Amino acid sequence: MEDLQARLRALPTNPRVVVSGNTAIPWEGVRAVDGALERYIIHALNAPRGIPDREGVTAETCFVGPGMRHHPQLHYVPSRLSLVPLLFARTLVPDVVLVHCTPPQGGHVSLGLEVNILPAAIDSVRAHGGLVVAVLNRSMPRTSGDALVPVEYIDLAIEVDEPLPTHAPLEPDDESRLIGERVAAHVRDGSTLQLGIGGVPDATLGALTGRRGLRMWTEMFSDGVLALDAAGALDQDHPLVTSFCFGSAELYEWIHDNPRVRMLRTEKTNDPGLIAQQRHMTSVNTALEVDLFGQANASRINARIHSGFGGQTDFIVGALHSQGGQSFIALRSWHPKADVSTIVPLLDEPVTSFQQSAVVTEHGMAQLWGRSEREQCHDIIEECAHPRVRDDLREEAHALGLG
Repeated sequence: MEDLQARLRALPTNPRVVVSGNTAIPWEGVRAVDGALERYIIHALNAPRGIPDREGVTAETCFVGPGMRHHPQLHYVPSRLSLVPLLFARTLVPDVVLVHCTPPQGGHVSLGLEVNILPAAIDSVRAHGGLVVAVLNRSMPRTSGDALVPVEYIDLAIEVDEPLPTHAPLEPDDESRLIGERVAAHVRDGSTLQLGIGGVPDATLGALTGRRGLRMWTEMFSDGVLALDAAGALDQDHPLVTSFCFGSAELYEWIHDNPRVRMLRTEKTNDPGLIAQQRHMTSVNTALEVDLFGQANASRINARIHSGFGGQTDFIVGALHSQGGQSFIALRSWHPKADVSTIVPLLDEPVTSFQQSAVVTEHGMAQLWGRSEREQCHDIIEECAHPRVRDDLREEAHALGLG
């Protein structure tokens, strides 16, 4: 630890430190960095709570998580997830990359749960003479593909034996279950899936256990994959491709040394060209709001950044270019906490995505792609909006020239 802190203090003023994100934050390494450096930039995707927020720490990210959402020095860099690796090579060059991984085996460590943007960050920091620091944890499951990093790439290592954060799957509520069933009804045998985490994705996967030959090409997956596997719904001869995972302890045990799980770096999983090559690519994402033009806001609340583009645009474009592909935006028609409709006349927030195949709520599905803007508007109102706001939306549609 003393050697690490001495190397950190020798860095240029205000260095950029890229760290594993999501549930793979290497906290022992983060504490070492924070103790050694008066000023630094910490870059992580979807960072959990606990990121240092003292004066001198800049929280930089292309996807805002709960650990940075209210950070006093948040530096949000808008970017599609597939393009973040290019930022590391060009404008956001790291001085340190801090990864959470397995102990060495066969000349490699494994990045385990979180591959994502880390290989690109490692490539960049090595090319520019920076440091690669590994927190080696025996609790981290070993995964393969781009998760494997040669030990000679690592400059310094810290050994820990700590349990990993878990996310227990919740039972989907009735609305999520209904939305999931509506989406699942349009998924054929042999489709390739991209879904995130949450009630609607979990409900969708739960409604697909009767399908056969399903594949995964996604930026992440969680426990819903276990139910598909147990039901025999997955294509046993095709790898499950993802870039990161988080979920229950059972999921972590299942992916450990599982040859069917193939972890790839973000610029592969989120490349629209590679996504388009997948069989019947089916993308399911969510949003905070959808307007009558079919535009979705999944990023901002009252103009303040809530998350980011993520992979939504990457997968929408890739899925629509896939033979037999389709892309859904699935959301509740009413926001229970804000007590407002999620179907609005016109977004007053920046647009995250548009031109998906369909919008789905608990009330129904509006097919968008290939239909006129008036037809799209009509179906969004009549099939997706909550009944209590449909009259108002019809008036707004007329004012917008869509009536």
